[in-house]
Amino acid sequence: MRLVVAVVGKARNTALGEAIRDYETRAARYWPLEVHEVREEKARSIPVEQVKAREAERLAEKVPPRAQTYACEAGGRALDSAQFASLLRQARDDDRDVAFLIGGAYGLDASVSGKPALRISLAPWTLPHEIARLVLSEQIYRAGTIVRGEPYNK
Repeated sequence: MRLVVAVVGKARNTALGEAIRDYETRAARYWPLEVHEVREEKARSIPVEQVKAREAERLAEKVPPRAQTYACEAGGRALDSAQFASLLRQARDDDRDVAFLIGGAYGLDASVSGKPALRISLAPWTLPHEIARLVLSEQIYRAGTIVRGEPYNK
């Protein structure tokens, strides 16, 4: 099993970037984690749909073949931490790769958000992609502690 997080852009805020890296490092103790940051498309003179399509191509290149793909976006299914942990545990038990996709400022293109096994909502609000990445990395870490029965999850 490989767990891949593919995200558009890097965290612009230093403190936020450090928090993300901290949770990704913690999560990697529980899951074979790969994180891929793809370049944001500049939206100065092209339509938003073209921006999203170009970013989607870059994200799709990072998804392992036959991976179970989860699009993180508003309007997706809300999972509590135990359900999310169960999802990752099942993927591990089935030796199935998992890829989480986080779009850029304009979200995910339909070419990637329309194909996933599941669309996951990380919050009922629209989140900046850096915050979405922080929430996802913390939940991946929390899922590891739940699966191992460790006391982090309260």
